[in-house]
Amino acid sequence: MKGRILTSLLTVIALTGLQAQNVPAVPRLVVGLTIDQLRTDYMEAFSALYGERGFKRLLKEGRVYRNAEYDFIHVDKSSAVASIYSGTVPYTNGIVGDCWMDRNTLRVISCVDDTNFMGIYTSESTSPERLKVSTLTDELMVATQGVAEVYSIAPTREMAVMAAGHASKGAFWINDETGKWSGSTYYGTFPSWVTTYNDREGLDFRIGNMAWAPYLPVTSYKYLTSESKQVTFKHNFDDERKNKYRRLKTSPYANDEVNRLVNACLNSTSIGKDEIPDFLSLAYYAGNYDHKSATELPMEMQDAYVRLDNSIAELLELIDRKVGLNNTLFFITSTGYADADPVDPPQYRIPGGEFHLERCAALLNLYLAAIYGEGRWVEAHFDRQIYLNHKLIEQKQLNMAEVLNRTAEFLVQFSGVKDVYSSQRLQLGSWTPDLEKIKNRYNVTCSGDLWIEVLPGWSVYSDHSLDTQVQRYSYASAPLFFIGNGVKPEIIHAPVKIGTIASTIAHFMRIRAPNASVQAPMTDIRK
Repeated sequence: MKGRILTSLLTVIALTGLQAQNVPAVPRLVVGLTIDQLRTDYMEAFSALYGERGFKRLLKEGRVYRNAEYDFIHVDKSSAVASIYSGTVPYTNGIVGDCWMDRNTLRVISCVDDTNFMGIYTSESTSPERLKVSTLTDELMVATQGVAEVYSIAPTREMAVMAAGHASKGAFWINDETGKWSGSTYYGTFPSWVTTYNDREGLDFRIGNMAWAPYLPVTSYKYLTSESKQVTFKHNFDDERKNKYRRLKTSPYANDEVNRLVNACLNSTSIGKDEIPDFLSLAYYAGNYDHKSATELPMEMQDAYVRLDNSIAELLELIDRKVGLNNTLFFITSTGYADADPVDPPQYRIPGGEFHLERCAALLNLYLAAIYGEGRWVEAHFDRQIYLNHKLIEQKQLNMAEVLNRTAEFLVQFSGVKDVYSSQRLQLGSWTPDLEKIKNRYNVTCSGDLWIEVLPGWSVYSDHSLDTQVQRYSYASAPLFFIGNGVKPEIIHAPVKIGTIASTIAHFMRIRAPNASVQAPMTDIRK
């Protein structure tokens, strides 16, 4: 009997060894490219303007998911990148947005602010400490005992840091004031190759000669129209003085700057040159210039996609020359949102109105004072959220659930309010698909006590950012591409969750998935 068991075990081991020999090799390099505000519909609508080396190459050689979906509402660049690299939602990873209200100071803070660390080539103090779970890049560093070359390069600080996670060897972003590639002492010694680049090829040396004008003949740009009948455009960034680098970061030239630093990285490091897998996290921009709408600047929007197509082509070719696309596993996706559209012109009679959160909060405070007595019942408001005074509620020995219910019942009566969700309802209420997406964006440490859902078409006026956002809840599709390293080409129309990216890449790198990643990997993307 023991002999039979031993023979069976030896047979299993032998078969396992034979199967292991057929397993595809681990990629030498993984490149994750997140394109801020990339839209599937725009990408497809402008396809006649593209060359053969960018989007068309992705569609021909890559595995394409036309509809990649985020599992939470009000996605922005920080919450999107945190979700991609952690494989989970803000409820778990802690990153509900670019910024939020800090309950302790009642001030709006950035998701990456951290006074414990110094900036390098910047005055910004930065770390990923508010990201509460591990990321794909963290897990690679753990798996290789810190040997892997792992860097993150993005135009903006938030995207660079969220992709770098806690353990990368560097996160680099363009300084808004100087145009230099910046970093944080959190990630240790600043690489000499970035310093050399800043000293020799920095954007500040070149921006004076940079101007954005149409790449193609202006008659080519016929897919978006405007009432202003735009004839052509030209943006001289240096004319903006104080805001020149901020403006450039909302143009397609930001993507070229990322590619330039990627080239310096490939030339100056051993990334992708040995059997130990490495990781490059990158970000591009595909939104509106200066955050204006496509209806205001339709030609810029189309030209941005033409230039984005070129940037993707150049990146693919650069990686192919330096590492080999067969040795590289690429994934490319979007942050899944777009800057808000302006208010629809009145002649079209689209239903809507104005919702002022500050006025709403003031009236709520008067209402609670009339019921429970004088006091500052509303401590703060931000991003359609109300923050109640927990200390006062405790001092008055009131039941928090009762206060939340009364508050929600009062707020839902305001014009333009579709629904009000209390923290108690989000955490303990009956499950519905809509409630799940709202809950996924909630986090107990940084979200308000009540979130106000405003009717579609209504304009929300913000006293903090001094801007206006028209509410739209229509479906926005975001693409997801895999290419390189034996990926089998196919176009897939069925929706796929963004959270599967982290588990899928971890599967093919043969490392652990991030510690809060619960989505099953897509194991069929390679030949």
